[in-house]
Amino acid sequence: MLINFSAEIQFVSPYDLLTQRKNLYDQVTISYICQRILLQFFICTNIMKQDVIVIGAGIIGLATAERLLAQGAKVTILERNKTGQESSWAGGGILSPLCPWDYSDEVTRLTSYSANQFPAWISALHKASGIDPEYEVSGMLILPPFNIEIAQQWCSIRGISVEQRAISNPSSTRNGIEIYPNKTYGHALFLPDIAQVRNPRLLRALHNRVMQLGGKIIEDCTVNDLKSTHQRIKLIATSHGEFVADYYIVSAGAWSKEILGIHALKLDIKPIRGQMLLFKFNAPPVHTILVKNDLYIIPRRDGHLLIGSTLEDAGFDKQTTVSARDRLLMCAEAILPLLHKTPITRHWSGLRPASPKNIPTIGQHPIIRNLFINSGHFRYGVTMAPASAEILVNEITGAPQPFDITPYQTGWNISPDIS
Repeated sequence: MLINFSAEIQFVSPYDLLTQRKNLYDQVTISYICQRILLQFFICTNIMKQDVIVIGAGIIGLATAERLLAQGAKVTILERNKTGQESSWAGGGILSPLCPWDYSDEVTRLTSYSANQFPAWISALHKASGIDPEYEVSGMLILPPFNIEIAQQWCSIRGISVEQRAISNPSSTRNGIEIYPNKTYGHALFLPDIAQVRNPRLLRALHNRVMQLGGKIIEDCTVNDLKSTHQRIKLIATSHGEFVADYYIVSAGAWSKEILGIHALKLDIKPIRGQMLLFKFNAPPVHTILVKNDLYIIPRRDGHLLIGSTLEDAGFDKQTTVSARDRLLMCAEAILPLLHKTPITRHWSGLRPASPKNIPTIGQHPIIRNLFINSGHFRYGVTMAPASAEILVNEITGAPQPFDITPYQTGWNISPDIS
């Protein structure tokens, strides 16, 4: 426990100590002056020390910090940019994989467990912060082409509600808006229990909650080096100076591998650019999420409509492109023809932390004992956030895990004998 010396000692500069009165040397000794300076340094440096330093203030870093703070830890988050302004902000907020039967059990187990936590989590955040993340069970309509037998079998085995819907040409939504599934007759599948959130609002609520719980967030803070000794991180060097903690968590999304440096081992996390379009209507033209292949259309309560998203291996280049805009628009208009005459309100991009098979790495570093990672969530960072935070904090505290987490600890790609 840190003793609060600051109530007894008035902080002054060494210069002031030496010059505050002419007869200083008659009243105190040089030894006393040195003791005061050393004591002041001791207090300042220990105030800076935290139980945990989290690198990255996106959805994963904020959710992890919130859970740690709720358990009484002292937490500082270091963010290279602004809080929640990278891929967490840029995504659509669908709380499910687009076509979940196309993903491995490792992905869908984590997304399903995590999605079930959202109602209570969002309710608590809304109450505490006063910000409504707009959690809404809007359902998701998946348009052909896809293998309907595999999809239905997958849903049946897992007890997931699914409805088969016939699609004619043209078809229409319940409010009369025409939709065209690429002029292909067939059947769509409706998953009525799929929900969504508005990412920016969720991030603001979570930011507020972290601050309420006593967390510290230092923005525009670039991590330059993780300095280690004897299989432990002893401090991290940043553009804002050095920071010391008992534990360090890297949750920096697409930048995680670069921050880890030599400690990344064979971790395979890289940026994949995704571009999005935004439209605005007086009222939502559709009331459910529409998905066709990798394209999705997400309606918001206030009439905004999101179209996404591209998958581009462009390094750390976040520039939007005309070609991506035109491609998204063409595919979206094939589903919702009314977009043809609707102006684009905004066009942006984000860098997802891509990992093989969309499986994140969550847990302790195989060599550095006080270093942890929570990253590589690719397209589903928002969806996986509460469960990933739970798993990571359980790993630190030794609490039981909700299920086998071994698949989320193999991302370092090293043989067991190395550790």
